[in-house]
Amino acid sequence: MRGFVAVTDRSWYEFLRSLEVLDEVNFWQPSGNTEFAAVDIGEPIIFKLHYPENQIVGAGFFTWFSILPSRMAWDAFQLKNGAPTYDEMRTRVERYRRAASDPRAEYQIGCVLLRDVFFLPRDLWVRAPDDWQPNIVRGKTYDLSTGEGARVWNDLMVRAPGQPQLSDVDVPPMFGPEVLARRRLGQGTFRTLVVDAYDRRCAITAEKTLPVLDAAHIRPVASGGIHRIGNGLLLRSDLHTLFDQGYLTVSPDFRVRVSQRLRTDFDNGEHYRAFDGTELRLPNRPEFRPDPHQLEWHGDTVFKS
Repeated sequence: MRGFVAVTDRSWYEFLRSLEVLDEVNFWQPSGNTEFAAVDIGEPIIFKLHYPENQIVGAGFFTWFSILPSRMAWDAFQLKNGAPTYDEMRTRVERYRRAASDPRAEYQIGCVLLRDVFFLPRDLWVRAPDDWQPNIVRGKTYDLSTGEGARVWNDLMVRAPGQPQLSDVDVPPMFGPEVLARRRLGQGTFRTLVVDAYDRRCAITAEKTLPVLDAAHIRPVASGGIHRIGNGLLLRSDLHTLFDQGYLTVSPDFRVRVSQRLRTDFDNGEHYRAFDGTELRLPNRPEFRPDPHQLEWHGDTVFKS
């Protein structure tokens, strides 16, 4: 198993360590022009502070990478971006990009999404790899079975007892998108995965203006649904509202159904009824497609037939 030792700043570490629950974290990169390929899904990312501390302070497991507008990243992950407000996050992005302050600016940032993140207290920090070079800006990939990679990883395991994600060092927790599709995700990761699975286009209209696209739960969390990609659809916000209120559904064979109640309840709805019977735009990956059982539940339980 490999691990990526990533450079981060102390304010990010201290803020996230102060939060009580961390089911997911966005380890964002200020520049959104480079894909992240340092490790595979399920492999760890290990946090190392900048000089002069130069210490290992925690880790998490790589779940997904996406390039997102900074505002969308904030809306999806909020405090789990490692900042108390969006303005503070934007200020940090501008500082790293050496850009002039502009409250109206929208930056594309790289979002390295992590699960099962943990942070060590100051007295348990781990020494950085002995072969680390001060000119490394972003990070370095290590083999965790040998040399300094193994030493750092073993020290982390010893100093973080009880962490469930550290129990099987030789078996990565995930093996790729197929297994990822079956995992329970954090809310922000769920939203990002649904956006990417549908190629950033509404599954009904093909609308691609991101601010008006929502990751809709087929079965709401309040009704026993979970953050899993098969329980999601990417919908334009007005269609999301109609879907949640039962005026629109998708059949298990992936066809849109629009309720006649739109006409009787509102004496309107011609625009939406035009979608009745159309085929859903499906993700390219079969494992990311909506679960027919969840669609059947929505049609039986929510849809106003």
